Amino acid sequence: MTKPCIICVAITGSVPQKADNPAVPITIDEQVESTHAAFEAGASIAHCHVRMEDGTPTSDPERFARLKEGLEKHCPGMIIQFSTGGRSGAGAERGGMLPLRPDMASLTVGSNNFPTRVYENPPDLVAWLASEMTKYDITPEIEAFDLSHIHQAVMMKHAGLLPGKLYVQFVMGVKNAMPADKDVFDYYVRTMERLAPEAEWCAAGIGRHQIEVNEWCIAAGGHTRTGLEDNIRLDRAHLAPSNAALVERAVALCEKYERPVASVAQAREILGLRAA
Repeated sequence: MTKPCIICVAITGSVPQKADNPAVPITIDEQVESTHAAFEAGASIAHCHVRMEDGTPTSDPERFARLKEGLEKHCPGMIIQFSTGGRSGAGAERGGMLPLRPDMASLTVGSNNFPTRVYENPPDLVAWLASEMTKYDITPEIEAFDLSHIHQAVMMKHAGLLPGKLYVQFVMGVKNAMPADKDVFDYYVRTMERLAPEAEWCAAGIGRHQIEVNEWCIAAGGHTRTGLEDNIRLDRAHLAPSNAALVERAVALCEKYERPVASVAQAREILGLRAA
């Protein structure tokens, strides 16, 4: 299989803390340093959250601006993807950083259950976030926690409500949401091929499911996501020493299946993004 595989590194997220794994980068400087190592290891997309100094998640545009500036300086050409997820803010606060014009931003197009709460994405907020992404020429990465989210994303794309090339990520293994199940994965791939054959897709596995979902994606010709946001361990007995170490595992799987790892230039071309 000759199609390059895009590796996304989710560097921080909103949940893991240094008490869970000291390698989790919290400050802007830590995030830039960790992302640079992951970039050198083969990641071409950085999925970004920001935190307060005490580790509390936030949607503070000033912190996103500082992170973007650092990544552009130290990871030239890397695709910068901001999170608009609901753990870091509420309502329009979740899109307050979009005027910074990152290359991409995450967008969840429907609601679902999380382990201890409802992840609320009401239609009016989804429509507003999509319009802001259109306004600032930002390609959404659709985070699909449910089959309905794939259908909704395709409908929105056909209706002209989503800018850029359609890119859908299956998020698998979140408790009370989509399971990390190979039959489900295969069905979602077929659904993408049937409803949006021109689109690109990837998947993320949460916790212990990360490495198996990485392998499913790479073997099936899709793209994949790794990083300390989703998983803080190499295995049950060992914490992951860095984001780069998790990227290196994905790179090894690409070698196993004879998939080239996408360069930043190739990733931008595959996803139809503007030049760096």
